[in-house]
Amino acid sequence: MLHPIQTGVCFVVLVTSALAQTFAVPATKPASAARVDSALLSLSLEFFAFPGYTQVTSTSVCMNHIATLRGHAPAVRIGGTTQDRATYSLNLAEAVNYTVASSADAPTSLTFGPSFFSLAAGLKGADVTIGLNRQLNNMANSLQAAVQAKNSMTNLYAIEIGNEPDLYGSGSPIITTGTWSPIADGQSEQSWQNAMSSSTGDIFQAGVYLSNSWNIPSLITTLGSAIRHTKTFSRHSYPQSACNGASTNLPSLMSHSSIVTYVAQYASEASAVHAAGKQYFLGETNSATCGGGGISPTFGAALWIVDYVLQGALHGVDRLYFHQGTIGNCAYCFWGRFTTGAPFYGVYFVSQFLGTDGVSIVMLDSGTSSLATYVVYSSAGAPLRALIYNSAYYDGTTTRSSAIVTLTGLSNTGKQSLRLTAPAATSRVDEGAAVTIGGLTFDGNCNSVGSETVEVVSASGGEAIVSVKASEALIVFL
Repeated sequence: MLHPIQTGVCFVVLVTSALAQTFAVPATKPASAARVDSALLSLSLEFFAFPGYTQVTSTSVCMNHIATLRGHAPAVRIGGTTQDRATYSLNLAEAVNYTVASSADAPTSLTFGPSFFSLAAGLKGADVTIGLNRQLNNMANSLQAAVQAKNSMTNLYAIEIGNEPDLYGSGSPIITTGTWSPIADGQSEQSWQNAMSSSTGDIFQAGVYLSNSWNIPSLITTLGSAIRHTKTFSRHSYPQSACNGASTNLPSLMSHSSIVTYVAQYASEASAVHAAGKQYFLGETNSATCGGGGISPTFGAALWIVDYVLQGALHGVDRLYFHQGTIGNCAYCFWGRFTTGAPFYGVYFVSQFLGTDGVSIVMLDSGTSSLATYVVYSSAGAPLRALIYNSAYYDGTTTRSSAIVTLTGLSNTGKQSLRLTAPAATSRVDEGAAVTIGGLTFDGNCNSVGSETVEVVSASGGEAIVSVKASEALIVFL
């Protein structure tokens, strides 16, 4: 949702900087600019939890914020680990049925009925991908569910058969003979797509791999002629792990140079998928596996989202689907029953930067330091906004450094800027910290509180100079 923007006092740089850089803003879109999908930042909702998310007020409110800022609703993928534990029941009245010992647990098995798809059909304006079970090797059941989805949902975008098949174990019913391998999985995906497509159409999402040793280019080869049934390819991506007591590291997560290096690994897969005439998604992603560790609810994770999304676009990722897991037991979730978390501020801020008019982006920095600088361009090739992110880690215990950034090649009229800030990278909204976008905050239902105040930046001689503190980001309106 757009909000009134108030103008603050003229911003004057008076701080001592640990870093100073100058970037020339190209007056017209460079040939290297990367296209930005209208649903670049999208959402993945855990399968069993999806009906519950439709009952949480903040789900629709947060999604509407993104839709308003971008001019297109975020796409939604409904899937995850529990899609491969789910059995469709045509006669089930409820959307889902399962039993758990605690509300914080995910079910080991569940059934779902036709009303599941009615709820999905209610995600108006969103492209919805439905994940269905392949691990249990019951194609007839999954096909029945797929046909129900097709008949119930005008917003059905794709059907995903199986979640992270690279993790299927020896007890998985789909493994009927021999050793489960990328080739065996590719042949299985080929068989299922060939058998189901006459009833569903050519709308399958293939791959869905987490392990980097299982790669999409090899799957493309194995699919062979069945690729005509494939609409999209999905890769899952988590930079860190919080599984089985693994430790996480916030400075590493939010480091600009680390993000650049990490996302670059997907460029070749994206190129192969695009060469095949398909779209390439990070179809499930977030900061750390197993619901996220202590890093995931922090302001640093919000800053990571901003940089990570833009790097995704620069390396050929069409959409990034940020996973939302068990409601009330999900450190990386953007919202839940009581709190709109710090990460959502990053979601909102990067959506503001891209806007309804941004169609392509470039990175002006080298990708090797703590300072990131991006420019978004209009369809006419004109620069609209610059985003500066200082990924130097600040934990609130020492003097906070700043970077001085000079943008050149601008008109001499005054500019406005909007600041995403918090007391420290470790700040958490659920612990009472003040995370703000120009002073704007969100309540527990994701409603905006207050109005944004922009800072006035003087521009002369075609230059504008701004200061960005460590663990902070700034949008400059060009």
